[in-house]
Amino acid sequence: MKVLVALSVLAAAVIALPIEERVNGENGWFVPREDGSFEWMDKKDAEELLASSAPIEGRSNEVSFYLYTQQNPTEGQEIKADASSIEDSHFDKNHGTRFVIHGWKGRYTDSMNVDITNAWLSRGDFNVIVVNWDRSQSVDYAMSVRGVPGAGTKVGEMIEYLHEHHGMSLETLKVIGHSLGAHVAGYAGKQVGNQRVHTIVGLDPALPLFSYDTPEKRLSSEDAFYVESIQTNGGVKGFVKPIGKATFYVSGGRKQPGCGVDIAGTCSHARSVLYYAEAVTENNFGTIQCQDYLAALANECGSTFSNVRLAEERNADNVEGHFYVPVNSEAPFGKTE
Repeated sequence: MKVLVALSVLAAAVIALPIEERVNGENGWFVPREDGSFEWMDKKDAEELLASSAPIEGRSNEVSFYLYTQQNPTEGQEIKADASSIEDSHFDKNHGTRFVIHGWKGRYTDSMNVDITNAWLSRGDFNVIVVNWDRSQSVDYAMSVRGVPGAGTKVGEMIEYLHEHHGMSLETLKVIGHSLGAHVAGYAGKQVGNQRVHTIVGLDPALPLFSYDTPEKRLSSEDAFYVESIQTNGGVKGFVKPIGKATFYVSGGRKQPGCGVDIAGTCSHARSVLYYAEAVTENNFGTIQCQDYLAALANECGSTFSNVRLAEERNADNVEGHFYVPVNSEAPFGKTE
């Protein structure tokens, strides 16, 4: 019965506001559907739906973790919050740890996880832990959003376990999430608390059904010591306004060169992953500092490159603000002059 009520809210939302009054992310959202189209949902209806306690039908809210290291770069070892599981794995507390979190309809074997895993392992010895939270999702986007807090809490609990029982350093920890996965990363940071997670990188954090004015329900700059947001499809699938301590607007943050028409934003949204993986391996994305995010959106930040690079290791030490990032239309995407 609760599922039927939720579906009726969705149906009512489609006709609630006249088209000319709809502002995505302000008074409602264009919510993605499984077939790639969008449907409008008024803010009030969305809040009522997300507040419902109805479970995700047929879903067990499981979150699993797969460890990749230079000893097992292509075959992940499933690890659990259990002493024997960690001790029998290739986890090494002396190496930095990276958690990687996929988005809606994703899975741990997806190309985004492979690309980011390969990028970090090309840099040296790391524990790359890929989060699989597909069992917390549904083919329905709105229902999947409701799985985000629980998934993020479980990621946070795993971080706490590895830190408290197996010596994992929080000082060298990075949590990287794409789209909905960026908000899962935010909730993980909230679970650990007190900005003890060192770095969270949000790759085009998902906009639909997330509000700028409710940072407690999304990735925010307070969820880690340093939060970096890489925005590539603002206003469609990703955020427009800055939600990190440092926010990087690639090619203005809305649409990416080489993506064609890209009305649904699929290509531009996915580019954030490709840019990040390339930045980790090549450190080749120069940036131009902007006075504010509006200047970054409009590419009105001048032409002088700053000394800040996208996703650079040292950014956490002293980088803050808004940056325009020029890119090429095909790989290699980064520009340094």
